[in-house]
Amino acid sequence: MKVVYEAANLIDAHLVKHALEDSGIPVFLRGENLVGGMGELPLFGVIAVCVPDSAWPEASEIVATLPIAEADATPAADAAPLDGAGWVPA
Repeated sequence: MKVVYEAANLIDAHLVKHALEDSGIPVFLRGENLVGGMGELPLFGVIAVCVPDSAWPEASEIVATLPIAEADATPAADAAPLDGAGWVPA
């Protein structure tokens, strides 16, 4: 099994899983049951979408075309500017 996608959260993992399964690729979610194991503290890098070694090239192409793979790279249009402009003291 090879990791084809490191998910930020469980929803991302399942979206990728379903896209791969729709293409006939078997998927295993590593760390799915560990989410919430630390109580209130979030765990990062725990959930990974894994596929068989032979299916990895096709799976990585599918993941690259998903809009979820681009979500972290593009800032939100309504995000506050980094220079602090627009912030009003309380």
